[in-house]
Amino acid sequence: MAKTSMIQRQLKRERLVAKYATKRAELKETARNLELPMEERFKAVIKLAKLPRDSSATRLHNRCEISGRPKAYYRKLRMSRIALRDLASKGEIPGMVKSSW
Repeated sequence: MAKTSMIQRQLKRERLVAKYATKRAELKETARNLELPMEERFKAVIKLAKLPRDSSATRLHNRCEISGRPKAYYRKLRMSRIALRDLASKGEIPGMVKSSW
């Protein structure tokens, strides 16, 4: 089980990303627009830099829904390999059988 503080930090980042998504997109569009004057584009870059760091989507990290583990994460299942194996061993995932040979 992951530390509760790390899980809460991740949830805080997700809320910040959602909150600032439109503002970030507008500022990025302004900064990339070559038709605008240099001063206006530069002001947009400065405003973008003043936004909270955790509001950037690149700071998000996928975590297991069950255990909160950040590594060995299956995107399709939204869980880690360890949680997947536990659920499969208990028979809680239909059609999944632990292999043996």
